[in-house]
Amino acid sequence: MSGKIIAAAAFAVALVACTAAYAAGDKAKVTLVYDHQLPNVPGKSIKAVLVEYKPGGTSPGHTHPKSAFIYATVLEGSIKSQVNDGPVKIYKAGESFPESPGDHHSVSANGSKTEPAKLLAVFVVNSDETELTTDDK
Repeated sequence: MSGKIIAAAAFAVALVACTAAYAAGDKAKVTLVYDHQLPNVPGKSIKAVLVEYKPGGTSPGHTHPKSAFIYATVLEGSIKSQVNDGPVKIYKAGESFPESPGDHHSVSANGSKTEPAKLLAVFVVNSDETELTTDDK
């Protein structure tokens, strides 16, 4: 019983810390929502992250692991995106785009200054990858 209480308390502290960090700035909140090893492809997993943008929120330019293929779908609002040297595009709810291994995601932002936005990014990646995003320096 005390183990459950400690676990619940730790979860509450982590939730408050994440919420406070999200509320403190315009940087997107990123939450791992799914992680499952592929049983028929040894060493590979599917991992999914929910990216939540406040109105006007952004993510810094970044890359993902070289093993990662990503398929992103806008769940709510609109997302401004640029991959590599391609054009800056605005994707609306229901629209999707891919990122191939080694791509550079130079622009990732909420397409609106007044409405929130959400994006689900699904990775097929090496199972041992722990850092799914590396911000530009």
